[in-house]
Amino acid sequence: MKEKKAKKNQTTVRMNLLFVSVFFLFSMLILRLGVVQIVKGSQYEAEVSRTENVKSDNGNPPRGKIYDRYRNVIVDNVPMNAITYTSTQSTKSKEMLEVAENLSKLIDIDEKVIESINPRDKQDYWLLRNKEKAAELVTKDELAKLEANEEMDEDERNKKAYEMQLDRIPKDELKAFTNEELKVLAIFRQFNTGYALTPKIVKNKNVSDEEMARVSENLSSLPGVNVTTDWERKYVQDSTLRSILGKVSTTEQGIPTELVDDFKSKGYAMNDRVGTSYFESEYESLLKGKKEEIEHITKNGSVIDSQMIKEGHSGKDVYLTIDLKLQKELETIVEEELSKQAAKRWESPYLDRAYLIMMNPYTGEILSMVGKKYGHDKDGNVELQDDALGTFTSEYGVGSAVKGATVLTGYMTDSLAIGEPLLDEAIQIKDTPVKRSWFNQSRGAMYMTDKQALEWSSNAYMWKTAFKVAGVTYQKDQPMNIKRETFDTFRNHFKQFGLGVKTEIDLPGEADGLQGSEYKPGNLMDFAIGQYDTYTPMQLAQYVSTIANGGYRMQPHIMKEIREPNYESEKVGSLLYEHESKVLNRLDASEEEIYSVQQGFYRVAHGAHGTANNFANAPYDAAAKSGTAEAFYYAPERGKNLETYNTTLVGYAPYSHPEVSFAVVLPASHQDKDPYVNKTIAKRAMDKYFELKKEYEKKGYYSESTDKEVIETDE
Repeated sequence: MKEKKAKKNQTTVRMNLLFVSVFFLFSMLILRLGVVQIVKGSQYEAEVSRTENVKSDNGNPPRGKIYDRYRNVIVDNVPMNAITYTSTQSTKSKEMLEVAENLSKLIDIDEKVIESINPRDKQDYWLLRNKEKAAELVTKDELAKLEANEEMDEDERNKKAYEMQLDRIPKDELKAFTNEELKVLAIFRQFNTGYALTPKIVKNKNVSDEEMARVSENLSSLPGVNVTTDWERKYVQDSTLRSILGKVSTTEQGIPTELVDDFKSKGYAMNDRVGTSYFESEYESLLKGKKEEIEHITKNGSVIDSQMIKEGHSGKDVYLTIDLKLQKELETIVEEELSKQAAKRWESPYLDRAYLIMMNPYTGEILSMVGKKYGHDKDGNVELQDDALGTFTSEYGVGSAVKGATVLTGYMTDSLAIGEPLLDEAIQIKDTPVKRSWFNQSRGAMYMTDKQALEWSSNAYMWKTAFKVAGVTYQKDQPMNIKRETFDTFRNHFKQFGLGVKTEIDLPGEADGLQGSEYKPGNLMDFAIGQYDTYTPMQLAQYVSTIANGGYRMQPHIMKEIREPNYESEKVGSLLYEHESKVLNRLDASEEEIYSVQQGFYRVAHGAHGTANNFANAPYDAAAKSGTAEAFYYAPERGKNLETYNTTLVGYAPYSHPEVSFAVVLPASHQDKDPYVNKTIAKRAMDKYFELKKEYEKKGYYSESTDKEVIETDE
């Protein structure tokens, strides 16, 4: 009995302890619930309902259009179907891959896009598709060693392990991808090109209506995919000005690698299309459109609401100083004369290009810039190609065209007086070959003034002017001490005209010419007649404009004005900016001195001995200066330089109040007999300019009204 009673008491104690423990635990639970609900209830409730506001830039607004000075469309945008993908902040790679697989069954992917897939893309894709195999590529011991490396943080360890996996992927597995798998990879790669909540272009070229319909019908099973309208840049005038208009990258190319940091700092996405060269690049900030700004309300990475903050808009429209009709007419003239003369291989075996620039000498507005050269198409066939770019990126010996600068340098250094006569004779410096003017052999020595020297294109007059600037006196068959400073004096004065210095045209990549490196007397003589240093065709145009307008070196420019795009009609938008003419410097010469050279240029075009008197009967009263320079053409097939001649011609009209100046350059135009193609091109070009001027006056093209209708030029 006593034992039974003792056991009963033990059981009672244990039950009491159990009840007390349970009571205590429930009390703690109730207390904890009270803290959660009463003390921190509002905090936890806020945490559960917490959302984030995230901003993103959406859409693909078209770039601004490019027009000529009379509102002819040069560069336009063509609308096209597009398929986009937008990921959220919480979208996993596995989910994106599944969408890519489903989408690949509905659309076609161009073979060129598939061929552009690089090895790293394939490696990343393989690791994503083969998780188990990927894990086996790095051993536990290797992972342990990485963990034991205290010098590396967690991210560095993971990066190192990932790199080890990439290096160890079997090469045969990467080569074994099927075309369907590569198609999925191409789509998946596009999914990863931009930021979360920002639409990425998956396909925007050759998207058929059938593809648009198939995708539209399956949007519910393609989270993040959408169908929309995109644009493609169209250069309306085919090859006209093509080399200077530049290029715009595709969505596949996105931002060029070397420009990523710069563009990303400006808010660009990696797959944004940007201007990559010349005009499209130079005016990127104006031409690019502004994406609409969207604010997304997200919860745990998922979007629960979105609203537009700012509307997007297309880029600004840019109007060029170029007269498109004149440009195309002059291109035809250059093509005809170049091809006709290049066919005469016995006269011009190395002639393969020609340049022609027209500009307003008072404003620096470039009316046309023509460059044509023979090149090879993608199939290797020879064709005439646009090389307007060469008007300011290539340099040549230009010959006597610069003699106006030589005479004015004589004036400006007080070495030569207006009207001063000098004897044109054969020049022979000791240990130097005899040099003479082109007419000296037949006519002998003769005195002539500065104006006559320009008309006849006297070399000897320019050489003696150079000697006067150098402070030396010529004596036959005697040595001559020419100091290097004389070269500096000449070059500094030539730069006042724009010769040997950048013209500051508003396009990138301008060349400034090449300077000779020796300083012998014969080199100075060559410099004075344009056969030592080299200059660009654009520098020649700036030089002759400086003489034409009375001594002001104007900055040449191709951008005329910027306007808002007009969405409501075919009329131009409101004016935002108009390029103001910029004077870079004024010649350190008097009006009388400049006028004296202008008179010399007039005699070149009208005098009996003028070297460009094919302008003599022109109704627009031109002034000009021709040039011929000894040059060399490098023949790669023969591995050496071959002797040839460059020919040039500069001028302006009307003489009394110039409204247009021009420069023509034909490198390697001939070997022996001058075919005068430079003069034919210049005369035909000026005739065409004044012919079109009359036509424009009748049509009222000179109106600057913002209400003027946009002109759709025939292609």
